[in-house]
Amino acid sequence: MTVETRLSGVAAALRARLPELGERMALRIRSDIDSYNDESLVPLDSLCRSCAANADLVLAQLCREGAPDASPARETGRVRAEQGVPLADTLHAYRIGSELLWTAILAEARTRPEVSDDLLVSESAGFWTLSGLYAEAVAAAYRETAAELTSHVRARRSALAEALFTGVIADRTLWEAARELGLPAHGPYAVAVAEAGAAGGEPLAGAEAALLQAQLPSAWRLLPDQQLALIALPTASAQDTCLRVLRRTGARVGLSPCFRSLRETPQALRFARLALSGLQGAGPGVARFDDDPLAMVVSAAPAEAAHLVEAVLRPVLDLPAAERSRLLRTLEHWFAAAGSAGGAARTLFVHPNTVRYRLRRVEELTGRSLSDPRATADVRAALLAVRHSGSGQSGSSHSASGRSRSGHSGRGYPASGW
Repeated sequence: MTVETRLSGVAAALRARLPELGERMALRIRSDIDSYNDESLVPLDSLCRSCAANADLVLAQLCREGAPDASPARETGRVRAEQGVPLADTLHAYRIGSELLWTAILAEARTRPEVSDDLLVSESAGFWTLSGLYAEAVAAAYRETAAELTSHVRARRSALAEALFTGVIADRTLWEAARELGLPAHGPYAVAVAEAGAAGGEPLAGAEAALLQAQLPSAWRLLPDQQLALIALPTASAQDTCLRVLRRTGARVGLSPCFRSLRETPQALRFARLALSGLQGAGPGVARFDDDPLAMVVSAAPAEAAHLVEAVLRPVLDLPAAERSRLLRTLEHWFAAAGSAGGAARTLFVHPNTVRYRLRRVEELTGRSLSDPRATADVRAALLAVRHSGSGQSGSSHSASGRSRSGHSGRGYPASGW
C-alpha cells in the first residue's frame, strides 16, 4: 500500500466530518482570540464555514488531489480584512486551526494500523510546510484587501473634504459628512492652508497624526500647490495646540478665524488663503487671519488696494528709491510701535526726531495728517497694499511694463530694501 493510499483513508475520514471539525476549530478560536468572539464582527456560522474550507484544502493535498489551490485561504484573508479583524489575530486563528487539524489527523491515524509513526513523522514536515504556504496566502490577500480598503476610504474622505471646502454639499448631509470624516457635528473649527514647495508635496506631513493624538480630529485635501485641513477645535486650549502642531511642520501656513458651522467652510478657506498670502518673508511660519484683519481685507481686494495706493501713497512711491525706502520703512516701524516715534526710533536705530521728521515728510507728500485717525487708517491700509498686493503697478505714472517713472517695480516693498 502506498503512502498516498494510507494517508488518503485518514483524510477521507476527516473530510466526512468537516462540519463538526470546522465548528470545533471555530469555538477554539473564539475562546482564544477576543476579536473573533464578537458575533457582530465575525459571525459564528461564517467562521465555521471558513475553518471547514481551510481544513478541506489541506486534507485534499493529503489525498494528493491535484495541484494546491490557495483560493479558500485567500478568501479567508480577504474577508477578515473587510471585517476589520487585525492581521495578527487572523494569522493566530489560522495557526490554531492548523494545530487542531494536525491533532485530528494524529487521532484518526492511530485508529488505522496501516499508518505508522514513522510515516506520520515523515509527513508532518510536508503538512506544516503546506500550512505555512496557505498562511502566506491568507496574509497576502489580507494586505491586498486592506490596501484597497484604505485607498477607497482615503478617496471617499478626500471627496467629502472637497465637498465641504467648495460648499457643494447639502445642509442635510453635513452631519453625515462630519460623521464619516470623524469630525464633531458642531464647531468651533478652523481651516489651515499650507503652501506646497513642489507639486503634490505634503507640507503638513505628520500634522494629521499629531492633531489626532491631541484629540483634534481633522479632514484633509491635497491640491497640486496647497494642502488644506479642516480642524475641529473643541476646547479652549485647542487653538494653541493646533498652532504648535502647524508650526512644527516648518511649512508656510495660513489659518482662518474659528467658525461654528460646516456651512462656513468655503469662506474660512478663503480667509486662510488670504492669511497665507499675507505671510511675510520666504521662510516658514503660521499667519492667522485674526492677527491682522486689515491686512487680510486689503489682500482680499487687489483692485481696490491698487486704487488706494494711487490715492494715498503715490507721491511717496514716486520719490527716488533711497528716500522712498526710508519713508516707507519708517512708516512700517511707526505702525509696529503703535504710533510711538520713540519705539520706532529704537527699532530703526535712529533718533526719535529723525522719525518725526520723516513722518512730517509723509504728511506733506500725502496731504494727510498722521494725528487724524481716519487719515492714519488710510495710510496704514495703503502701506499694507504696497506690501501685499502689488497695487502700485497701476496708475498713469506706470509704463506698460508695470514700472514707475522712478524705476521701482511697485510690487511689495521696493527692491532697494528698507
